[in-house]
Amino acid sequence: MTETVSGGATSPTRAADADWWRGAVIYQIYPRSFQDTDGDGVGDLKGIAGRLDHIASLGVDAIWISPFFKSPMKDFGYDVSDYCAVDPLFGTLEDFDHLIAEAHARNIKVTIDQVLSHTSDQHAWFKESRSSKTNAKADWFVWADAKPDGTPPNNWLSIFGGSAWEWDTTRCQYYLHNFLTTQPDINFHSMAAQDALLDSVEFWLKRGVDGFRLDTVNFYVHSQGLEDNPPSKPEDRNSPEAPAVNPYNWQDHIHDKSQPENLEFLKRLRALLDRYPGQTTVGEIGDGPRSLKTMAAYTAGGDKLHMCYTFDFLSPIFTKEHFVNRIKAFEAIVGDGWPCWAFSNHDIVRHVSRWTTDGDYDGVARIAAGILLSLRGSVCLYQGEELGLTEADIAYEDLQDPYGIRFWPEYKGRDGCRTPMVWESNGAHAGFSSAKPWLPVPQEHIARAVNRETADRSSVLAHYRQMIAFRKTHPALRDGSIAFVDSPDGVLAFLREQGGEKILCAFNLAGSGVRFALPAGLKVAALDGHGFAASLDTAGRIVTLGGRDAFFGKIA
Repeated sequence: MTETVSGGATSPTRAADADWWRGAVIYQIYPRSFQDTDGDGVGDLKGIAGRLDHIASLGVDAIWISPFFKSPMKDFGYDVSDYCAVDPLFGTLEDFDHLIAEAHARNIKVTIDQVLSHTSDQHAWFKESRSSKTNAKADWFVWADAKPDGTPPNNWLSIFGGSAWEWDTTRCQYYLHNFLTTQPDINFHSMAAQDALLDSVEFWLKRGVDGFRLDTVNFYVHSQGLEDNPPSKPEDRNSPEAPAVNPYNWQDHIHDKSQPENLEFLKRLRALLDRYPGQTTVGEIGDGPRSLKTMAAYTAGGDKLHMCYTFDFLSPIFTKEHFVNRIKAFEAIVGDGWPCWAFSNHDIVRHVSRWTTDGDYDGVARIAAGILLSLRGSVCLYQGEELGLTEADIAYEDLQDPYGIRFWPEYKGRDGCRTPMVWESNGAHAGFSSAKPWLPVPQEHIARAVNRETADRSSVLAHYRQMIAFRKTHPALRDGSIAFVDSPDGVLAFLREQGGEKILCAFNLAGSGVRFALPAGLKVAALDGHGFAASLDTAGRIVTLGGRDAFFGKIA
């Protein structure tokens, strides 16, 4: 049985597997950098459709496509000027419909980015809102009068630097922008604005999408009192949400985001999605030390978001203790909520570079993949992660990211993780485009091109394929319980259990070898290497792990 969507595509009945997202592996695509087909140096929707066989070969359950909507591209698509149109840079609505059909034909779900907290200042809604204080959309954005001395209404800061308020000469008021000045924040206290946003979400539901990644989901609602934020604690100022040179983290953001009224909007959003069975949502939460509590509130009860991810593993910390502490905190705080873990994305230095201190990039890539694909929860992989790509060092003259340009040289921005995907080691621009790409292809990435790694059974790519297949064939790894096991320093060890299946996963994060005697009562009946070299004694009680080695043992 199939259902027809308004764009003309068909997809399997979504209700058949409403919980497909639980434990799923989702592959993030940054469309500007994935595959260019029209020779303008920028990736497009046809390029994604043309590379679906590579994605299918990984064995992932879904793709997440970063914004491709109409936009002036001041923040590369995260500044939307029309929620229901494809930007010509990426193609057409027909191209999107074709992409949906091709993905579904390969049993790949399609989720898309929804940037609901703000628009572009070129969006028709904002143009009308700024035209006067009395127009029909006057309250669709966050407007406020200046203080008597002409300064902004309060001390709120923009993540991209400076005040979060911009003066508008037409209304003679300030408007709120948590990001660029060209990204005005929508006023979620306006029910009419909420209704319009939900209509735009339903537009894509009708075209057959399977879910949404919700950008900055805890930024939707602000305090109407516009109170000043207090200073943050010094120990809370080091966060992946903003670089150390950015004073954004010097504030405790208790008034400009994560307001309780947001829960009511999320319930409205979930009610809409529940009319289209088989949909999912994953929310991005950046809330400093409160991120897990916010995640719990947003995912509890089954009437808001399906899952969220935080910045817990997007930091430079790569230790046993950090993994144990954050996962235990999640399990204790979030309750019946569901996590979606990621080590890299389009905003953060690639984890292979963040976590490698001795040049063993492949070793870190393999051990990180083993950990990520063994965790309880769903998983997001970022394009190129499966190749072990490192962070690119982009020269200042090649920078595109306004965030990096603003804070150069102490912070180089997000371009280093957004360079083009490398497909062919001997092709023009690594097979990404026939023209000069919008960002340069790093020379060191070419040796890791898909064609080379596909031909190498010991490659990082081969390892990802093995690990994803292993996860999919073991229910305990996909959505079983997790319990930590006492282990030597530097060894992360936990049990995953589902029904009668129990798997012990152990990872030596250090570069040197170690012997691991299993705690009393545990005995490994069989060892599954998956590219790792760990060995087991004949009694099934002592495991020898090399540097950055791992094992997956079936418990007797």
